[in-house]
Amino acid sequence: MPIFDGDALDGSDQPTDFSRDSRFHLPSSLLSSSYPITLKFIDVCYRVKFEETSKSKGKGGNIRGILGHKATQSSIQERTILNGITGMVSPGEILAILGPSGSGKSTLLNTLAGRLQGNGLTGSVLANNKKLNKQTLKRTGFVSQDDILYPHLTVRETLVFCSLLRLPTSLSKNEKTSVAESVMNELGLTKCENTIIGNSFIRGISGGERKRVSIAHEMLINPSLLILDEPTSGLDSTAAYRLVMTLGSLAQKGKTVVTSMHQPSSRVYQMFDSVLVLSEGKCLYFGKGSEAMSYFESVGYSPSFPMNPADFLLDLANGVCHADGVSERDKPNVKQTLAASYNNLLGPRVKALCMETTITPAKDRVVIESHSSKRTRCCGNAISLAVWFNQFSILLRRSLKERKHESFNTLRVFQVVTAALLAGLMWWHSDYRDIQDRLGLFFFMSIFWGVFPSFNSVFAFPQERAIFMKEKASGMYTLSSYFMSRIVGDLPMELILPTIFLTVTYWMAGLKPDLVAFLLTLLVLLGYVLVSQGLGLFLGAAIMDAKQASTIVTVTMLAFVLTGGYYVHKVPSCMAWIKYISSTFYSYKLLISVQYGEGKELWSLLGCTPGVHGHEKASCKFIEEDVGQINPGVCIGILVFMFFGYRLLAYLALRRTKG
Repeated sequence: MPIFDGDALDGSDQPTDFSRDSRFHLPSSLLSSSYPITLKFIDVCYRVKFEETSKSKGKGGNIRGILGHKATQSSIQERTILNGITGMVSPGEILAILGPSGSGKSTLLNTLAGRLQGNGLTGSVLANNKKLNKQTLKRTGFVSQDDILYPHLTVRETLVFCSLLRLPTSLSKNEKTSVAESVMNELGLTKCENTIIGNSFIRGISGGERKRVSIAHEMLINPSLLILDEPTSGLDSTAAYRLVMTLGSLAQKGKTVVTSMHQPSSRVYQMFDSVLVLSEGKCLYFGKGSEAMSYFESVGYSPSFPMNPADFLLDLANGVCHADGVSERDKPNVKQTLAASYNNLLGPRVKALCMETTITPAKDRVVIESHSSKRTRCCGNAISLAVWFNQFSILLRRSLKERKHESFNTLRVFQVVTAALLAGLMWWHSDYRDIQDRLGLFFFMSIFWGVFPSFNSVFAFPQERAIFMKEKASGMYTLSSYFMSRIVGDLPMELILPTIFLTVTYWMAGLKPDLVAFLLTLLVLLGYVLVSQGLGLFLGAAIMDAKQASTIVTVTMLAFVLTGGYYVHKVPSCMAWIKYISSTFYSYKLLISVQYGEGKELWSLLGCTPGVHGHEKASCKFIEEDVGQINPGVCIGILVFMFFGYRLLAYLALRRTKG
């Protein structure tokens, strides 16, 4: 069976045989599925609890989840998502799960992929008559309904980076790249390999190509079991047919394929070996796709005119039946009748079939796994450290490629340069003795470089949450390597833009004309920027919602600014504690210290007497309260503590993140 009509590399309709292609020298274990998996699921049930409030009862029974929420026992209700689902699929077959929205298709797929846990899950999911284990899950590819990909990477970059991260360390970089290239060829992606993925805002590859890239992600590990959640969603009929042809080609190579479909065409339906029809979590049919119509005819339901079998099955699952001999008043009972018929007639036979034994997997794969594990144990921590640095370098390169479009985009550079020029013009060659104006400049710098980096970094983890959770579930890398690469990847933007700002503003404003003073001011500013970035990373990782996190960081920086020591000197006692956790307060003091030191020179220039208030000039009060009694060492120590503290909190928050 060809993968796509006319998509073969040589222009023919025959699929490419990569094991004979001299361009790709791949390990034999990656060219064929040597670990066939027969998947069984017996009496799978999934129930969730929820709290039904008095308000929801009055509005049609809307429900509110109670995870982690205390409620009275009488208000706790239980809803059955899956109700005793049984079936099986063998290597070389495609099992299609059909049903309307809300019928439990995605829940069942997550259960089969081992991604659904909880007390509400009962029943058995067996791979080769054994419970799902780590080795089986490593050989399982899961393609979610949404295409979770980096939009600014090309198809080739996306798959090569994934290959470098996901394939075993025993393979060289060239071998991993060859695997990515072979998968691109196999899935017909060579024509668009240098085109970016894109999204709804950025023009890129087509929807069908994007879905094939998602499948290619999982094909890199040569999975024995491939599970796909509505892979044809959003595709036209032809693109959907080509995609299912691809799945058929993969199944013919000995892979076990399970997929859900919302509304397949008739020619797509004909490619399914087995079909499972769900309705409200109940099974209406399980068996060969070609025998579905005859089964429903045997229980009294057949279409009154020729139609797509899939459409007829979905009508039945929705309780709608355009069938001979079925009156209008019988239609509301269609789903209940079909569920009862399945439980009485077909269900016992399906369960008996699943109880039969299957052939265990070949031993050659076990030998390969044990050899790999021995090699890992032999080298110990040295390999672990090398693997970590390898993951870090790959993730860093990927992050830089993906984020280069926003790190130094025109608008951001324009914003910084404009702010620098405005500040330089407003404080043009300000007088050294005009301390109030100088303090205004220092505080403006503290405000701008506190809000700007914190507000930008707060979006870092929420925007990447879906990709992070997907790759985390696949075990592609450690959390620490991802976290460090994300932080280091942002440094160019976080350090270069403040340097440009200060270089322009410092000399235009006529600040202390000394290179050492300029460099010290730059170090203070860069350190403050990194602390502010850490605050944004922490709040973003803790909240994991871009809108909420941006609101919280805005309120937090507002509190830091108001207690920073410029607007109000006598802060109310109930609010005074905020300034001691305000990074703005310490950076502001350090900026003043660099320019004025302890302020002794200013005392004589302005004719001020230390310790005397009363009728003293306002500038003298500023000197004593803002310039005097500054301990730079304490300020630096606290900022260093904040630098590490915020990042540690961000890391711990990421560890607790759940999908």
